[in-house]
Amino acid sequence: MFNYQLEVQVRSKFAFIGGKVFSLLVILPFLASCYDWPKDYQQILPRGRIAAITNPTFVTAKEAEISPDSWVLGVVINGESRAYSLNLLNAHEVVNDQIGDTPFAAVW
Repeated sequence: MFNYQLEVQVRSKFAFIGGKVFSLLVILPFLASCYDWPKDYQQILPRGRIAAITNPTFVTAKEAEISPDSWVLGVVINGESRAYSLNLLNAHEVVNDQIGDTPFAAVW
């Protein structure tokens, strides 16, 4: 059987919470426009503006001092392989490289 009183209680609680969320959404843009942002805020790079690595140099894993459980992005072309550290790719996202006569982009 349908419990009308329970439905009214649930709806009234939702309206109360919904009203608070709505009030917050209305006030937040106003508060953000009142904040005096630092002058260097404009100097942050926009999305997609991280410099790619071009003409990378390579060392052995031992010389790079990476642990055996470090993650890498691997590329193999015509039996020649390259490995790009994901720690490095987290910062740069793209490596433009060439194996033999084949140019490629390794993207993370």
